[in-house]
Amino acid sequence: MLLAADVGGTKTLLGLFEEAPERPSQIESGEFVTLDYDSLVPMIREFLKAEGVEPRAITAASFGVAGAVTDNVARLTNVPWLVDGREIAEAASLPHVQILNDLQAMAYSVPVLEPRELEFLQQGVAQSGGNAAVIAAGTGLGEAFLLNVDGRFVPGATEGGHADWGARTPREIEMLAAIVRIYGRCSVEHVVCGPGLVNIYQFTHDAWGSRTYISPAAFVPARTCEGVGRVDDPADLPGAIARSGADGRCPKCREALDMFVEAYGAEAGNLALRTTAAAGVYIGGGIAPKLLPVIRGGRFMDAFRAKEPMQDLVATIPVAVILNAEAGLLGAAVHANDPA
Repeated sequence: MLLAADVGGTKTLLGLFEEAPERPSQIESGEFVTLDYDSLVPMIREFLKAEGVEPRAITAASFGVAGAVTDNVARLTNVPWLVDGREIAEAASLPHVQILNDLQAMAYSVPVLEPRELEFLQQGVAQSGGNAAVIAAGTGLGEAFLLNVDGRFVPGATEGGHADWGARTPREIEMLAAIVRIYGRCSVEHVVCGPGLVNIYQFTHDAWGSRTYISPAAFVPARTCEGVGRVDDPADLPGAIARSGADGRCPKCREALDMFVEAYGAEAGNLALRTTAAAGVYIGGGIAPKLLPVIRGGRFMDAFRAKEPMQDLVATIPVAVILNAEAGLLGAAVHANDPA
């Protein structure tokens, strides 16, 4: 039996899987609020106890975590945890635990995803010998690549979400200056993630607020417009802004949403170029499926393809939204199934 985890800044998924030649079969999964726990170990113990599974029944374990991983250890970006695979294995009485970056784990799911789990924004022409890439906006922004080595994809991690964000239009240049004044610099994650949408909202509404953080990428605006209304939990702000913009309740919310979608598409195109992702770019995370009607409107792909002189290349790359909400968990299980 395999144990997998997808550890995010907001929620953590744990899952039990049966081994299989390619795609492990999920037995059960559980969802946990990440910050309700001091570490992964009590969460694992609670999950296994609830499922009536003894740790000795686990043959392999792989955990995807939102942070940079070095020597099987990661300090999470938006969670005050140090995740050490060796210490977790000892404390939870598990076999060797492998720690992966969460987007690297998601990348492991790409080769086993079924057609019904994908929504193509651009069919393109997948090159059998090409690389692929994954980008996912949620609480933060993650990016990963899949290098094609002798016909087999080898996923690799990046911290591309923390790279510098590049403004493309006069309006974006104005926003870049505003964000730099607040934070000292502007990373891609300051714009392309849930809290990043809040930053864009604060720019379009001129409503920069106090440092009551939603995450290190954004803080709560000084006021909310009528379209958004009252929001008691800061974590609900990105969704409220997106709904206001999509429904046309507030023109400034609509501008914020449009700027967000364009920035997301542009960064996906940047990743496509950096990895020469001729086999496809896959959009994961919780935001893209919720915004599919807006993303299908054209702004995302227009920004993706606006890469002169490489527009002909990016216009042939398949681009798909991952609809499987547990792709990161599945990918971790795929890795545990065949860690080599």
